[in-house]
Amino acid sequence: MGHVPINRPGVVRYYTAAINKTQPASLPPFSISTFPLSPYKEKLRENLHQMASSTLRLSSSASCSRQINAAIHVPKLPKVITYFSVPKIPTRKLLEELKIREGFTSIVPIEKINEITTTSTDDKIATTQLYAILEAVADRVEMHENIGKQRENWNTLLLNSINMITLTAATMAGAAAIGGAGMPLLALKLSSTLLYSAATGMLLVMNKIQPSQLAEEQRNATRLFKQIQTQIQTTLALGTPTEKDVKGLMEKVLAVDKAYPLPLLGAMLDKFPEKFEPSVWWPSNQQLQKKNKSSQGKQRDEKKNGWSEEMEVEMLEIIEVVKRKDIEDYERLGNLVLKINKVLAISGPLLTGIAAVGSAFVGNGSWAAVVAVAAGALGSAVNAFEHGGQIGMVFEMYRNCAGFFQLLQESIEATLEESDLEKRENGELFQMNVALKLGRSLSNLSELARKSASSRMDGTTIDEFASKLF
Repeated sequence: MGHVPINRPGVVRYYTAAINKTQPASLPPFSISTFPLSPYKEKLRENLHQMASSTLRLSSSASCSRQINAAIHVPKLPKVITYFSVPKIPTRKLLEELKIREGFTSIVPIEKINEITTTSTDDKIATTQLYAILEAVADRVEMHENIGKQRENWNTLLLNSINMITLTAATMAGAAAIGGAGMPLLALKLSSTLLYSAATGMLLVMNKIQPSQLAEEQRNATRLFKQIQTQIQTTLALGTPTEKDVKGLMEKVLAVDKAYPLPLLGAMLDKFPEKFEPSVWWPSNQQLQKKNKSSQGKQRDEKKNGWSEEMEVEMLEIIEVVKRKDIEDYERLGNLVLKINKVLAISGPLLTGIAAVGSAFVGNGSWAAVVAVAAGALGSAVNAFEHGGQIGMVFEMYRNCAGFFQLLQESIEATLEESDLEKRENGELFQMNVALKLGRSLSNLSELARKSASSRMDGTTIDEFASKLF
């Protein structure tokens, strides 16, 4: 076997050209002389010379025509060349993934993306508005609490002051009647008259504003604003609020502001109306459209959204009991308390005024002193009964209770007037809320409805109130 000589410089040029073909076009051509690091340069030179000096083995066959089989054993390139990065060709899997992404983006319409973005923006705006309403409601709660305490102090301080003034004036009138004549008599008469006059003026103001009723108004407003505050917190906790929620809660806040105003001058509620009327602290449901009741007459064998025909009949019977018993009773009591309060509000200043006139004539006769002392004592008793017993607060409490039952009646009627059962509140949840408001269990509520139906069929009046709370 013979050896074929190898042209070593040619082999070096061959491998140098091969390296230049594989490196990126942005890099300068590879050359041994321009290799940056001398250790690696020497190593590369040795490797190239070893590749060039590899033996070429020739083998010839025994046939007459000589065949030369050559085999060149080329060692692998060393891994020291780390300066050349060959870009990878994208595989088929990557191309398919890019095609899939391109197809997906072309399927989704731009209008739908804009709609999703707009909906998300609207939800954020509604949430921000609810937080703003929540802050305003929390501020109102604190204001009504503070003003309620202040007006309760008014009632206590004015009551004690007026009674002390009245009793002092009566004592001076009696002392003037017992004492002699001269300057001491004049001083006692004048002092008694001035004190009675001051008590009369203070009683007129106190009976006009009714501090006990003002304090009860602020307590009711505080309770209602706390309810709205809880509703807002629940709405935010359950999920994304809507513009409808914001509008409804705004109307509730403004309705409570109107029902229980803070200022006394100009906006104060009339403390002596001509007729008893329940408090109204909820927005008028003007947007409720009267639905056709044709669908309500259909038989519903299965429950839909928790509602059934039996439950609707039960709610109607509850409304009848509330109207015939609870509302009527509170209207009767409210009118009675209103008449008593009017009489007391007039009697107190009238008695102290008579006592003031009688004290001016003390010493001219025995009856003048009797009138002055007796009228003053009666005026003090009337004042203590009216404001100490807080008749105005009782009247406001009856107004609030009657308004509670009226709101319950309107909510049940508005729910039943909705013919689409899917748009109603869930029937079982609605029934539970009604039972809780009336202080009854579900079984007691159903029993009350059966009693009401049987009493109406018999033509008698049910002897039970709907509410067991008040």
